Amino acid sequence: MAATPEQPSPATPRRKVSRHRGEGQWARGHFTPLNGNEQFKKDDDGLNVRTRIETIYSKAGFDSIDPNDLRGRMRWWGLYTQRRPGIDGGKTAILEPEELDDEYFMLRVRIDGGRLTTEQLRVIGEISQEFARGTADITDRQNVQYHWIRIEDVPEIWRRLEAVGLSTTEACGDTPRVILGSPVAGVAEDEIIDGTPAIDEIQRRIIGNPDFSNLPRKFKTAISGSPSLDVAHEINDIAFVGVNHPEHGPGFDLWVGGGLSTNPKIGQRLGAWVPLDEVPDVYTGVISIFRDYGYRRLRTRARLKFLLADWGAEKFRRILEDEYLERKLIDGPAPEQPLQRWRDHVGVHRQRDGRFYVGFAPRVGRVDGVKLTEIAALAAAHGSDRLRTTAEQKMIVLDVAEDRVDSLVAGLEALDLRVKPSPFRRGTMACTGIEFCKLAIVETKERGATLIDELERRIPDFDEPITININGCPNACARIQTADIGLKGQLMLDEAGNQVEGFQVHLGGALGLEAGFGRKVRGLKVTSTELPDYVERVLGRFAKEREDGERFATWVARADEEALS
Repeated sequence: MAATPEQPSPATPRRKVSRHRGEGQWARGHFTPLNGNEQFKKDDDGLNVRTRIETIYSKAGFDSIDPNDLRGRMRWWGLYTQRRPGIDGGKTAILEPEELDDEYFMLRVRIDGGRLTTEQLRVIGEISQEFARGTADITDRQNVQYHWIRIEDVPEIWRRLEAVGLSTTEACGDTPRVILGSPVAGVAEDEIIDGTPAIDEIQRRIIGNPDFSNLPRKFKTAISGSPSLDVAHEINDIAFVGVNHPEHGPGFDLWVGGGLSTNPKIGQRLGAWVPLDEVPDVYTGVISIFRDYGYRRLRTRARLKFLLADWGAEKFRRILEDEYLERKLIDGPAPEQPLQRWRDHVGVHRQRDGRFYVGFAPRVGRVDGVKLTEIAALAAAHGSDRLRTTAEQKMIVLDVAEDRVDSLVAGLEALDLRVKPSPFRRGTMACTGIEFCKLAIVETKERGATLIDELERRIPDFDEPITININGCPNACARIQTADIGLKGQLMLDEAGNQVEGFQVHLGGALGLEAGFGRKVRGLKVTSTELPDYVERVLGRFAKEREDGERFATWVARADEEALS
């Protein structure tokens, strides 16, 4: 009998039939969780864990915490377990989470726009001293991070923070993270437009709102009207960049889809000009696209940058306009190239009201509770009630009268907070590293501080802007791909065949309108102990070979591999 479509002959191989589940996009009807993270988010909103922390876990202690809360939902309130002391980097990817977990937490305080009052900074410092063994790091997302936090103390910490208008709400997790803002918004003489009202309205509408508390992954935001492009807009999921429209005046250029980690992408312009009062609506549209169309099947493809790469900027803008805004956006110009290399506002600068702001550089963002309270007291004593954190691990005191500037600078310098730092102090950033981070492979903060000291001693006359970003793992929290010298932590063998901490080297990355990722030279790795020798050597070659006015990144692009090794 001849074969029919319903009954294939024995000689015909059967085709395996599988049901395509898509990428877990809600807008395509895929609501069934496709991994453990999506399951625990479906089981209970991360925002709800606060009640359990306050009523159960803080009273019964660490061992009472449900694992899905401990390594999942507690992030919605800024809490990560920190690394158990004594576990070396070779075990980072081998041990189970419960073996890496310490019974203490990192707690992240979100500081939207980097805005702080002296009272808020004083409280942050006091909490550090009382509950965090003095720890407090300024991050490259304008936050402050504590370590050594006990679950028993979390409700009291929240009470004190919230009493002065601060929060840890959605500081971590698959949520709308802190909103980066220009640290000199509203005061800089050259500002195009002040984005502060938009930041405030987005906070009011979105942060802590259950409609946006289950995103495919984290969602990073930047809003700045500064011509210095001071919030790393190129590597955020969404960014609003100040521009002057030839017909409509000051507003914002819209960027989407930036991000780093192991698959870095520079954000793309949608070619749309957005007036200040429409920024919250456009933001809500973009984050809604991410929530509804974002990929939820694989965590490694769940950031907005992957959706944008598949759709392209034109389709993304069309979906935003047609399905979410229900109107067309105005076409607009791109931002202009910034005139200065540094974007951190370090130094003494005149404000538009005739007073001054003073930016200063700690070492790789590391401060402590005592120092933070001293900074708050110093600012208050010089007539200031406002401070800012920056996206470069720096701080700024605003509103200083001209006749008080010199005294303030002297006070900051006495605290080892440099207002006129060397290029190495100014340009070196480091992530948390193996000291506390469960993902890290090598130490970073102390390594960065030591490197600064060594370079200042060895090449004190070097005066070119240079960025050196040190990361303890491949996840690029310290933005290694966009640094002049980016250092990705890894284990390697030294000349004697011993396994030691070291770094893969990325050279010539940059942010700005010439943004790009660093060049990896084949086989170029350095041990931690050899790092000062290597940086001194490569900067010496740059100084010798550079053309007039040439930037380090430009020299790297044309240099041969021998010069870079």
